[in-house]
Amino acid sequence: MTPNPEVPESQSEAEATESFGGLLSEYERGKPHQPSSGNQIEGTVIAISADSVFLDIGFKTEGILPLAEFQQAGEKIDRGDKVRVAIKGRDPEGYYQLSRFKIARPTDWDSLQKAFVEKSTIVGTVIGIIKGGLSVDIGIRAFMPASRSGVRDATEMEKLVEQEIRCRIIKLDVADEDVVVDRRAVLEEEERSAKQRRYSELQQGDVVRGQVRSLTDYGAFVDLGGVDGLLHIGEISWSRIQKPQDVLSVGQQVDAKVIKVEPDKQRIALSLKQIQPHPWESVAAKYKVGDRVHGMVTRLLDFGAFVELEPGIEGLIHVSEMSWVKKVRKASDLLKPGESVEAVVLGINVAERKISLGLKQALGNPWDDVERKFIPGTVVEGPVTKIMNFGAFVELTEGVEGMIHVSEIDAEKRIHHPRDVLKVGQTVKAMVLAVDGEKRQLRLSIKQMIPSSLDEYIAERKQGDTVTGRVIDVSAGTVRVELGEGVHGTCQLSAPQEQTGASTTNLDLSALTSMLSARWKSGSASTASRKPESLSPGQIRSFRIRNLNLEAKSIELELV
Repeated sequence: MTPNPEVPESQSEAEATESFGGLLSEYERGKPHQPSSGNQIEGTVIAISADSVFLDIGFKTEGILPLAEFQQAGEKIDRGDKVRVAIKGRDPEGYYQLSRFKIARPTDWDSLQKAFVEKSTIVGTVIGIIKGGLSVDIGIRAFMPASRSGVRDATEMEKLVEQEIRCRIIKLDVADEDVVVDRRAVLEEEERSAKQRRYSELQQGDVVRGQVRSLTDYGAFVDLGGVDGLLHIGEISWSRIQKPQDVLSVGQQVDAKVIKVEPDKQRIALSLKQIQPHPWESVAAKYKVGDRVHGMVTRLLDFGAFVELEPGIEGLIHVSEMSWVKKVRKASDLLKPGESVEAVVLGINVAERKISLGLKQALGNPWDDVERKFIPGTVVEGPVTKIMNFGAFVELTEGVEGMIHVSEIDAEKRIHHPRDVLKVGQTVKAMVLAVDGEKRQLRLSIKQMIPSSLDEYIAERKQGDTVTGRVIDVSAGTVRVELGEGVHGTCQLSAPQEQTGASTTNLDLSALTSMLSARWKSGSASTASRKPESLSPGQIRSFRIRNLNLEAKSIELELV
């Protein structure tokens, strides 16, 4: 449109503005339903900004609510939601200022009297700070004590000046025009109402967002928007933690799962870990028997140690699986909390959520190569670890002990108890006699290492030598002979043959003659014609060595 050259441009704009303003006023005056302050109406959320919620309340201009009202009540608000509101007035931008409460502003003493009797909530504006409290305009000037302001200090009281507040008349003296109002009681009621509403809204299984308000030894309290939920220490993490402060801090925003709601007791139980997959769901795929694993010792009990393999997954090392060498009586003898260990998986029970671990298996079984390292005849050395009635145990290497029987300690004298000769900690040399890796047995001998009188006796004599000995035992044709201290031999006797008449006819006389001649020459003719004397213990007799066996340490004799 071409502007009229006769009319100044500024004048045209003013007329247009005036015409538009007049039309707008006429339009609103002509609407059938004008907003009425204090009456509740239903509005629909059409937009949400960083700090405000805009609602369509059925009029040309939208209404506005502070977003903080919903946040403080722990309510979620979305476009399209219906909200019951009351109109308080208009802001400088022209939006209707809304309240979620049906609130009236008294206009005369009668309305003040009615509000006082009914204990109704009314609207007032804080005028300023006076001695002892605040001055509030509720249609007339009223006094609000500082203790009933609902704030804690002077700084917060200053912030209330020129602010519209909700309050209740607690004293009304018409004659003296003395009116006292209370804001704190209204705030406390609203808080209780918001809490009840919040408790009714929350359901078990809901995932909610909140702010950590405080921390204790047993858990954390989370503000869910007017109500607190308890996040117990056991529900913070699948991993075992010592204190909530290790993983949470005051003011931190967290998402948690509601696991229990008790509105009557005003209790809400939360879980942080339950919004994460349970670690045991993947145990069967991740761990197999025989696997080597690493973990940290979390707890020690007398019967074993619990080791955390990953958050939420613990295995148990029983005391019997801790050492090949030591007999561990309690886990604390070998391990300590926080210690990192390597272990072998011995068993997995997913249903019962149990993993058995072995500490000693990770070190290897020292008995696996014992038969290769300790061949019979090998000379070994080690400390005496313990002494029993029947013998002594000697440590050959970590986890491997050999046993010296009491009979293998000394070759010269009879030992009644190993303690008579040995003591714990004493280092000894011994010879390996036998090894059984399957039974984990290894027999040793000390006496085999020390040359005995028998060794010396055998070394100084040869087969055919004539020796003298004392008969110490005769049994079933076998004679045991003592040849010296600790030196014994055996002699086998043959029973004298009975001569029969039939046998004389076949006698070779020439052979008999030669035999008698030989014995006569050797000086034994006197014994040839008589029967051998019977042997009895204590007799001193001469014997001839028939055989010497150094390896078996045996001496075989025959009578001379």
